[in-house]
Amino acid sequence: MVSPDQVEQLTALDVLLVRLDQEIYALPTASVREVARHRPPTPVPGAPPALPGIINQRGAILPVVDLRLILGLPQALPTRSTRLVVLTHEDVDMALLVDAVLDLATLPPEAFEPAPLALDPARARLIRGVARQEDGHVILLDLSELIAALRDWS
Repeated sequence: MVSPDQVEQLTALDVLLVRLDQEIYALPTASVREVARHRPPTPVPGAPPALPGIINQRGAILPVVDLRLILGLPQALPTRSTRLVVLTHEDVDMALLVDAVLDLATLPPEAFEPAPLALDPARARLIRGVARQEDGHVILLDLSELIAALRDWS
Protein backbone atom coordinates (compact mmCIF):
# COMPACT_ATOMS: atom_id res chain seq x y z
CA MET A 1 0.00 0.00 0.00
CA VAL A 2 1.23 3.48 -0.79
CA SER A 3 1.82 5.92 2.04
CA PRO A 4 1.17 9.66 1.63
CA ASP A 5 4.95 10.20 1.33
CA GLN A 6 5.26 7.57 -1.40
CA VAL A 7 2.40 9.13 -3.38
CA GLU A 8 4.57 12.21 -3.90
CA GLN A 9 7.36 10.00 -5.31
CA LEU A 10 5.19 8.46 -8.04
CA THR A 11 5.69 9.70 -11.57
CA ALA A 12 3.31 9.70 -14.53
CA LEU A 13 2.48 6.10 -15.30
CA ASP A 14 1.26 4.52 -18.54
CA VAL A 15 -1.42 1.96 -17.67
CA LEU A 16 -3.90 -0.45 -19.18
CA LEU A 17 -7.34 0.16 -17.69
CA VAL A 18 -9.42 -2.95 -16.99
CA ARG A 19 -12.82 -3.49 -15.41
CA LEU A 20 -13.68 -5.98 -12.69
CA ASP A 21 -17.30 -5.85 -11.57
CA GLN A 22 -18.01 -2.08 -11.38
CA GLU A 23 -14.45 -1.08 -10.48
CA ILE A 24 -11.69 0.21 -12.77
CA TYR A 25 -8.16 -1.09 -12.20
CA ALA A 26 -4.86 -0.03 -13.75
CA LEU A 27 -2.02 -2.35 -14.76
CA PRO A 28 1.36 -0.84 -15.68
CA THR A 29 1.80 -1.18 -19.45
CA ALA A 30 5.51 -1.92 -18.95
CA SER A 31 4.43 -5.37 -17.69
CA VAL A 32 1.65 -6.05 -20.23
CA ARG A 33 2.66 -8.25 -23.18
CA GLU A 34 -0.71 -8.65 -24.87
CA VAL A 35 -4.46 -8.83 -24.47
CA ALA A 36 -6.19 -11.99 -25.65
CA ARG A 37 -9.78 -13.12 -25.95
CA HIS A 38 -10.96 -15.34 -23.16
CA ARG A 39 -10.76 -19.06 -23.67
CA PRO A 40 -11.32 -21.73 -21.05
CA PRO A 41 -8.10 -22.69 -19.27
CA THR A 42 -7.04 -26.29 -18.75
CA PRO A 43 -7.76 -27.08 -15.08
CA VAL A 44 -4.89 -28.07 -12.80
CA PRO A 45 -5.85 -30.53 -10.03
CA GLY A 46 -5.33 -29.13 -6.54
CA ALA A 47 -4.92 -25.51 -7.68
CA PRO A 48 -6.70 -22.86 -5.60
CA PRO A 49 -9.92 -21.37 -7.04
CA ALA A 50 -8.09 -18.13 -7.94
CA LEU A 51 -5.96 -20.17 -10.37
CA PRO A 52 -8.58 -21.82 -12.59
CA GLY A 53 -6.00 -23.41 -14.87
CA ILE A 54 -3.33 -22.87 -17.50
CA ILE A 55 -3.29 -21.76 -21.13
CA ASN A 56 -0.83 -22.15 -23.96
CA GLN A 57 -0.17 -18.66 -25.31
CA ARG A 58 2.21 -18.54 -28.26
CA GLY A 59 4.06 -21.61 -27.02
CA ALA A 60 4.32 -20.48 -23.40
CA ILE A 61 2.35 -22.25 -20.66
CA LEU A 62 0.83 -19.56 -18.44
CA PRO A 63 -1.18 -19.79 -15.23
CA VAL A 64 -4.53 -18.02 -15.46
CA VAL A 65 -5.23 -15.82 -12.43
CA ASP A 66 -8.85 -14.89 -11.67
CA LEU A 67 -8.24 -11.33 -10.51
CA ARG A 68 -11.79 -11.09 -9.14
CA LEU A 69 -11.12 -13.82 -6.59
CA ILE A 70 -7.72 -12.42 -5.61
CA LEU A 71 -9.38 -9.06 -4.88
CA GLY A 72 -12.25 -10.58 -2.92
CA LEU A 73 -14.90 -9.96 -5.59
CA PRO A 74 -17.47 -12.62 -6.47
CA GLN A 75 -16.65 -15.01 -9.29
CA ALA A 76 -18.38 -14.27 -12.60
CA LEU A 77 -19.07 -16.26 -15.72
CA PRO A 78 -17.14 -15.16 -18.82
CA THR A 79 -18.89 -12.82 -21.26
CA ARG A 80 -18.03 -11.56 -24.74
CA SER A 81 -15.93 -8.78 -23.19
CA THR A 82 -13.93 -11.06 -20.84
CA ARG A 83 -10.21 -10.89 -21.64
CA LEU A 84 -6.90 -12.40 -20.60
CA VAL A 85 -4.19 -9.84 -19.97
CA VAL A 86 -0.85 -11.56 -20.50
CA LEU A 87 1.89 -9.95 -18.49
CA THR A 88 5.43 -10.43 -17.25
CA HIS A 89 6.57 -8.97 -13.95
CA GLU A 90 9.65 -9.93 -11.92
CA ASP A 91 10.32 -12.84 -14.31
CA VAL A 92 6.83 -14.23 -13.66
CA ASP A 93 4.55 -14.76 -16.66
CA MET A 94 0.79 -15.04 -16.14
CA ALA A 95 -2.59 -14.30 -17.70
CA LEU A 96 -4.96 -12.19 -15.62
CA LEU A 97 -8.65 -12.86 -16.16
CA VAL A 98 -10.54 -9.53 -16.31
CA ASP A 99 -14.14 -8.60 -17.14
CA ALA A 100 -13.12 -6.11 -19.85
CA VAL A 101 -10.18 -4.13 -21.15
CA LEU A 102 -11.14 -0.47 -21.42
CA ASP A 103 -8.29 1.73 -22.61
CA LEU A 104 -4.69 2.83 -22.35
CA ALA A 105 -4.07 5.90 -20.21
CA THR A 106 -1.34 7.99 -18.65
CA LEU A 107 -1.99 8.80 -15.01
CA PRO A 108 -0.23 11.97 -13.82
CA PRO A 109 1.52 11.92 -10.42
CA GLU A 110 -0.89 14.47 -8.93
CA ALA A 111 -3.80 12.09 -9.57
CA PHE A 112 -2.49 9.51 -7.05
CA GLU A 113 -3.77 9.17 -3.49
CA PRO A 114 -3.13 6.51 -0.87
CA ALA A 115 -5.61 3.64 -0.71
CA PRO A 116 -8.49 4.18 1.76
CA LEU A 117 -7.63 3.07 5.29
CA ALA A 118 -10.93 1.21 5.68
CA LEU A 119 -9.98 -1.43 3.12
CA ASP A 120 -9.54 -5.03 4.15
CA PRO A 121 -5.76 -5.44 4.79
CA ALA A 122 -5.53 -8.44 2.44
CA ARG A 123 -6.99 -6.34 -0.38
CA ALA A 124 -5.15 -3.15 0.56
CA ARG A 125 -1.87 -5.04 0.20
CA LEU A 126 -2.53 -5.38 -3.53
CA ILE A 127 -3.23 -1.68 -4.11
CA ARG A 128 -0.35 0.65 -4.91
CA GLY A 129 -2.54 3.73 -4.98
CA VAL A 130 -5.77 5.27 -6.21
CA ALA A 131 -5.90 7.82 -9.01
CA ARG A 132 -8.71 10.31 -9.43
CA GLN A 133 -10.21 10.78 -12.85
CA GLU A 134 -13.08 12.98 -13.93
CA ASP A 135 -15.43 9.97 -14.06
CA GLY A 136 -14.33 8.26 -10.83
CA HIS A 137 -11.36 6.46 -9.35
CA VAL A 138 -8.83 4.10 -10.86
CA ILE A 139 -7.19 1.54 -8.57
CA LEU A 140 -3.52 0.95 -9.37
CA LEU A 141 -2.57 -2.65 -8.66
CA ASP A 142 0.79 -3.58 -7.17
CA LEU A 143 1.94 -6.50 -9.32
CA SER A 144 4.78 -7.41 -6.94
CA GLU A 145 2.27 -7.84 -4.10
CA LEU A 146 -0.08 -9.75 -6.40
CA ILE A 147 2.70 -12.23 -7.16
CA ALA A 148 3.56 -12.47 -3.44
CA ALA A 149 -0.12 -13.12 -2.61
CA LEU A 150 -0.27 -15.88 -5.24
CA ARG A 151 2.83 -17.49 -3.76
CA ASP A 152 1.26 -17.32 -0.28
CA TRP A 153 -1.78 -19.25 -1.61
CA SER A 154 0.35 -22.03 -3.08
